[in-house]
Amino acid sequence: MSEKVEQELTKKIAPFRFKAFEVAQDRCTMKVGTDGVLLGAWADAAGSKSILDIGTGTGVIAIMLAQKNLDARIDAVEIDVDSYEQAKENMEQSPWGERLAIHHCAIQDYVKSCDQSYDLIVCNPPFFTGGTLSETHKRNEVRHTVKLPTGELLQAVRRLLHPEGRFCVILPLIEGLRFREVAERYNLYCSKMVEVQPKVDKSIERLMLEFKSVQTETEKSHLIIQHEKRNDYTADYIALTKDFYLNM
Repeated sequence: MSEKVEQELTKKIAPFRFKAFEVAQDRCTMKVGTDGVLLGAWADAAGSKSILDIGTGTGVIAIMLAQKNLDARIDAVEIDVDSYEQAKENMEQSPWGERLAIHHCAIQDYVKSCDQSYDLIVCNPPFFTGGTLSETHKRNEVRHTVKLPTGELLQAVRRLLHPEGRFCVILPLIEGLRFREVAERYNLYCSKMVEVQPKVDKSIERLMLEFKSVQTETEKSHLIIQHEKRNDYTADYIALTKDFYLNM
């Protein structure tokens, strides 16, 4: 795809409107998607005074967490300059802009200068570790573990997470199971796991995982997004996302 064609396509991408805010996404490499909304809606922000969103993209997860917890201060890190600039605008224009801050850098660099710990860290991480690279260079960097290897992500989380804090991610099934195994090498243990099915008759496609620095028995649960018919959402999915999606 030529740069000119790509620019023309991005002009047609409208902001994603939620009940309480909207997210412009025409300059962001990765757009608002189900994974990000699921993670933002599911991550337990209760009682957290400090929250970090690693690889914030459009800023949607950080803004959702600001809506969920009116006492928290949320930091976000984004390496891509276009996404950083747009996420910054999205955060500033949200109702909670005074509690949101974004940093244009890699988490590997942020951890070197950060002198605080976080009660909650969230990340919708890159997950393709092999296969054919996409033609679009920026999208390739986001979706493949090129700029953010799993070990470096976990090392940063371990350094920045408060001893009693939580770390939440969403990943495809196989990648999530592998991530859980690797996390234990960094003394991060899975405390909650949600298996996500897109439809009743489909296989599990995503895992939402919560980690703590203290080993406990994993609390497992299941979430089905919709019934057989398109947009016929389950009661559980509606309950999870109703504070955010316009038509829930």
